[in-house]
Amino acid sequence: MKLFSATTCTALTAALLTAAPVLAQNTALDAQIAKLAAQQEAKVIAWRRDLHEHPELGNQETRTAALVAEHLKKLGIEVQTGVARTGVVGILKGGKPGPVVALRADMDALPVTESNSLPFASKARTTYNGQEVGVMHACGHDTHVAMLLGAAEVLSQVKKDLPGTVKFIFQPAEEGSLPGVVGGARLMVQEGALDKPKVDAIFGVHIQAQTEVGQLSYRPGGEMASSDVFNIKVKGKSAHGAYPWLAVDPVVTAAQIILGLQTIVSRQTELTEDAAVLTVGMVHGGVRNNIIPEQVELTGTIRCLNKDMQQKIWAAVRRTATNIAESAGATAEVDIVNYAPVTYNDPHLTEQMVPSLNRAAGTTNVRVQKAVTGAEDFAYFQEKVPGLFVFVGGMPKGKNPADTAPHHTPGFFVDESGLTLGVKTLATLAADYLSAGKK
Repeated sequence: MKLFSATTCTALTAALLTAAPVLAQNTALDAQIAKLAAQQEAKVIAWRRDLHEHPELGNQETRTAALVAEHLKKLGIEVQTGVARTGVVGILKGGKPGPVVALRADMDALPVTESNSLPFASKARTTYNGQEVGVMHACGHDTHVAMLLGAAEVLSQVKKDLPGTVKFIFQPAEEGSLPGVVGGARLMVQEGALDKPKVDAIFGVHIQAQTEVGQLSYRPGGEMASSDVFNIKVKGKSAHGAYPWLAVDPVVTAAQIILGLQTIVSRQTELTEDAAVLTVGMVHGGVRNNIIPEQVELTGTIRCLNKDMQQKIWAAVRRTATNIAESAGATAEVDIVNYAPVTYNDPHLTEQMVPSLNRAAGTTNVRVQKAVTGAEDFAYFQEKVPGLFVFVGGMPKGKNPADTAPHHTPGFFVDESGLTLGVKTLATLAADYLSAGKK
């Protein structure tokens, strides 16, 4: 399989040449980081299993935050709690002056009932959107917290050799905040998580259940899509179901709007430029079989990989919904809310840090991936400072990705032997960036 295009190989060669002095300077430190990361494996796995067994939804991560804060304090790291409600920020000052780098992990779980038969499987239950459901780390945030705790322990042991400061950002509510309430990375930014001291660059990792352990993947530029939630209220006129001519039927109108929305991506969007997705996920309306309701509500998601396309699709959604409704004698109220911007890996920072990824995993285990239409609110940090977001393999070696449970599903599974690479990657990125100095 061809891992890199010719353009990418040229960029990587340039990066290696640019970073050569840094690589030579960090040889001894790299070896120490690799050794310390390997020594952390049992502890990191134990943290992960504890967190997996005790998952907490967004803005409710009090137990997780307490565990994080307690460990950071034991390492002699300055700790701030209650950031963005339940977030934790740790500050580790190196032995020499230099730039400030941030490492981030998200902490929240999902309203998913686990189906795995692991001894540490989640049995937690909650009420979500009026329904009783299970709570599960079905996207690997438990592994992210464990890996960053491991990286904090590694870096605290080499702090005398670090020319600068490391911020450890443990973020709540990546999967979404309370309805109508700002939360997650956006609120952490608003509350100054990137300030005092001001962060120069930020790195994050995400476990990937469809990628073999031992592998890292990334993409310069737009790596993950922006995520928007749209809500359309179609208002008509109610009547008896036996006399539809007396009504302005919002059910039929809503159906026509759903079909019309599908042409926005398939017929109005230049998909050779970038991918885009528009999905209607909820339709609510009516209370009885023979009553035409007054209103039907549609809710869905929009995913884009660049801002221009995002704005065009927003405009097309409004135009399509309002014009189709008007043609039926109804009205449509359209509301679109942005959940997360495009996860955008700064090209210069990415090029600079590729040699670090190669040394952490081995060159043959690092690849440039295609963009994905999933979303990450890590993007809010990247809007303020250059950032790089990297995927870490969590699938058992030799397994077919098609046979693995996707993220956000009850059978989601992570091979814990891949966590040490995540610890090593985070620590290596931070140490190398600080050693290179401000760019």
